[in-house]
Amino acid sequence: MARIRHGQCVFELQGETVLEKLLAEGVPVPNSCRSGVCQSCLLRATEGTPPPNAQQGLKDSWRARGYFLSCVAKPAEDLTVTMDDSDSLLVPVVLIERKWLSSTVLRLRYMSEVPFPYQPGQYVNLLGGGLTRSYSLASVPSLDPFLELHVRILPDGRMSSWLREVEVGSTAQLRGPAGECFYVSGRPTQPLLLCGVGTGLAPLFGVVREALQQHHSGPISLLHGARFPSGLYLRDELAALATQHPNLTYVPGVLGEDPPGMVSYPMAGTTGCVVSPLDEVIRTRFAKLGGYRVFLCGDAGLVNALRKQVFLQGCSRREILADPFVMAAPTKNS
Repeated sequence: MARIRHGQCVFELQGETVLEKLLAEGVPVPNSCRSGVCQSCLLRATEGTPPPNAQQGLKDSWRARGYFLSCVAKPAEDLTVTMDDSDSLLVPVVLIERKWLSSTVLRLRYMSEVPFPYQPGQYVNLLGGGLTRSYSLASVPSLDPFLELHVRILPDGRMSSWLREVEVGSTAQLRGPAGECFYVSGRPTQPLLLCGVGTGLAPLFGVVREALQQHHSGPISLLHGARFPSGLYLRDELAALATQHPNLTYVPGVLGEDPPGMVSYPMAGTTGCVVSPLDEVIRTRFAKLGGYRVFLCGDAGLVNALRKQVFLQGCSRREILADPFVMAAPTKNS
């Protein structure tokens, strides 16, 4: 069995991941999704070679320095690991604006004093309140001087509790960016289909504005789904954007009416909404998706189902770009 050395301690793996072993031994490794997606559990191997699957999706420079995802790492050889060097990957940021976009979605705008290159639609890890969570970037570098996040605030979420009280002027740290769900120029006439549910709109908001900023001339269809009309935030902004750009079509969709007492923040009516599940909207409005580039954002179950659906409707696998949202793994303190 492989052994893991951390500081002065040596632990023998018994089939579990590096993260599972270290947490069981009381080593406080930051983590969130525990499925190799969010990258919050990064460790650095100073001796030994991490397994290749634990370095997938990482920047070349990070892999070269020995960083790996401890939540999926089951090494075949001994490793000496550390997280003391991880601070070199973090960028300090200051909260300059917070605004409720709906009753459950909070917009946070952060300013970084150092360059933070990224592609609109990628995601970052936000470190604050002793926690780490992944959020997609809704901002566009060429248009916005800030880094914008759309956060769904959960009633009992640990990170939600911290963000609900965080004040403008407070500091946090970002690690990233990561993810492949962003616009790439070169085919300006290709039709684009962007589908997101809930805060899955955040990366798509960045992708759409980046495509338009780069003068994409092909048809762009943005579908945003929610359970109720109150979940369709940024409707006015998106409707105005579609008015300014004739090649952009914005389609908000809901499953039903708001329950009694639930209102959007700010108020949004139901005019123009499609009352139908997102998969049905895609099936009826886009019978053939050959030649399309498709962006999918939202919870993992929905994204995986839509990925299969758009492929069966003719979209090439290499033209399907998706970064599924994975909820933080439950803990005893969550």
